[in-house]
Amino acid sequence: MSESTQHIRNFSIIAHIDHGKSTLADRMLELTSTIEERRMQEQVLDSMELERERGITIKMQPVQMQYKEHTLNLIDTPGHIDFSYEVSRALKAVEGSILLVDATQGVQAQTLTTLRMAEEQGLTIIPVITKTDMDHARIDDVKLEIAEILSCDLDDIMEVSGKTGKGVIELLDTIIERIPTPRESLSEIEGGMRGLVFDFEYSNHKGIIMYVRIFDGVVKKRDSLKLHVASQTFSALEIGSFMPEPVEQDRLTTGTIGYIVTGIKEAGVALVGDTVISAKSQSGALAGYQQPSPVVWASLYPVDADQFDDLTHALKKLRLSDSSFTYEEESSATLGRGYRIGFLGMLHLEIISERLKREWGLDLVVTTPSVTYRVITKKGDDFYVYSPAQFPSHGDISEIYEPYVSLQILTPNEYISGAMQLLHDHESNVHDTKTFGDGRVELSVVMPLRELMRNFFDELKSVTSGYASVSYEITDEQRADVTRLDILVAGDEVSAFSRVVSSEKIQGEATKAVEALYKLLPQQMFVVKIQAVADGRIVASKTLKALRKDVTGHLYGGDITRKMKLREKQKKGKKRMAGQGSVNIPQEVYVKMMRE
Repeated sequence: MSESTQHIRNFSIIAHIDHGKSTLADRMLELTSTIEERRMQEQVLDSMELERERGITIKMQPVQMQYKEHTLNLIDTPGHIDFSYEVSRALKAVEGSILLVDATQGVQAQTLTTLRMAEEQGLTIIPVITKTDMDHARIDDVKLEIAEILSCDLDDIMEVSGKTGKGVIELLDTIIERIPTPRESLSEIEGGMRGLVFDFEYSNHKGIIMYVRIFDGVVKKRDSLKLHVASQTFSALEIGSFMPEPVEQDRLTTGTIGYIVTGIKEAGVALVGDTVISAKSQSGALAGYQQPSPVVWASLYPVDADQFDDLTHALKKLRLSDSSFTYEEESSATLGRGYRIGFLGMLHLEIISERLKREWGLDLVVTTPSVTYRVITKKGDDFYVYSPAQFPSHGDISEIYEPYVSLQILTPNEYISGAMQLLHDHESNVHDTKTFGDGRVELSVVMPLRELMRNFFDELKSVTSGYASVSYEITDEQRADVTRLDILVAGDEVSAFSRVVSSEKIQGEATKAVEALYKLLPQQMFVVKIQAVADGRIVASKTLKALRKDVTGHLYGGDITRKMKLREKQKKGKKRMAGQGSVNIPQEVYVKMMRE
């Protein structure tokens, strides 16, 4: 053990969303005097407006604390399943983790998933129960749940209150006692410096600022460094630590977590998981991260076509702070130019689109989310599609495969009946059920990813009164029984309304789409048929009556046959228009259909 690392402890806090993780971090910062009392506020490490508004952590945030001659590096991580990629990166940079469980809610499904990630990294786990000051806290029951999943003694589980600060000092002492000190991995012969890039941000003035964990050696200001994978050399213009704001330091030593200002202003150079090394070093790269794969796709179009360049600029800037989404330009005859974007999940989609609206003032149309399908045609062609418009004709398709997810659901016993019915409605297979703790059931479920996106989370909350929790991960592809549903207006296909739906739900989805468009579409001078077509047949149809104009209103008295002739002429004209005319669908109709 190096003497320079004996005083360093690196750890993260892993917990389910809304289990008090940010509140506990606040108390640690306060009790270690990292932040002055007059500057203290709730959710100190959640700097984004959306994080404060929703009360959730979206972006990981490192911070350094000084306590009893020790340096404690904490990486605060998100708790929602969509941001588990952020958590996995944080776990690579630490030696230990606090497993935090809400005493009023108990162990949740996401808790189990994140715990498994930490155990696979070989981290030291400190089990902690928080919110112990609450009147309805179930401390003894929750301790039994934790002891069962960790196979530990009840006495090993600590009790704290992030709100009052009770037990937090004892927890800090336990971190020093139980979490291992960092160890160098390079031999003296290899020498040099190595650090893992676990995050980065972009500054217009400073360029790329890398967040690093130093595993070997020392880095100082103006050192010549190199990114191993990118093969890009640069000079360290500034180095420092997060307290929690960036504070410049003379050096970063083995085991420390901090930042390096590179001065690089070229997009795409810095990659999360790359290794930064001394420019002349021949040492190998550290184990990085598997690049995240988008699982949900949606198109974003500016309502005002003049904002396309603004959207392009916003996506480039946002990509520098969130490398987990992908985007490519596409165009629509009806919506103009936009981008097809890949997200890690539905909350990720919601957060990105909301940030684009708030931070860049963009008014956007977000299309119906879809997943990636693998299509095999009758000619033997095998390819992936992530947009309904890319689907071949029904008669050309031989097989379709789609991604599935494996879910772990924890729900109280009294809601099991409603949950099972909901799972059946979402084409799920329940593989296993077992009791979990006192009065709860754990369900192991396999479900098509497209069904998970079909309002499943909200419906599960509804049938379980908000008590169920869900964790999921993407599994292998399976055969899909889906088809493309097209909407025709006056005989013309409107590609913007096309979607991929389950063959079992064609009738319901078709009727819903036709009814929605019927209510939104303005009347025309001729009769307009709105039809939903799937598998080469009309599934649902509705007729929008023609706008009536009184062509005889200017006549006063006279023979009735004059009025009859005018009305007959109008009737023939409308019939001719119905056969030849096309409907100009207003932009606001597209926007409302997409948002519905």
